[in-house]
Amino acid sequence: MDGHLSIGVALLDAFLGYLVVFIGLSLLMAVIIIVGKIMVAANKKEAKAVVSPEPVPAKPAPSAPKKLAPGSAGELKIYDTDPRDVAMIMAIVADTLHKPINELRFKSIKEVK
Repeated sequence: MDGHLSIGVALLDAFLGYLVVFIGLSLLMAVIIIVGKIMVAANKKEAKAVVSPEPVPAKPAPSAPKKLAPGSAGELKIYDTDPRDVAMIMAIVADTLHKPINELRFKSIKEVK
């Protein structure tokens, strides 16, 4: 044989190559979807045990005066979120908007699960 493929053999090789890749990608996609559904179900089960029924409002420090600080925009309600995360979110938003935090008003922050 002189090393040349006929058009029919070349097309068959190309088709089989594409078919193998397509089947491999389909199987990978199926595995990812199944693992994703398992993770979502596990997170829902875990979240049911952690969810608190009432919102937890932010508590001022005991020594803080009742009068709001200059530039303060009122109370902030925190729902199922760590205060450190709240402070980080507020700082990121202020930095992204290029505004000082005391010019922004945050009414509530809730962790979406």
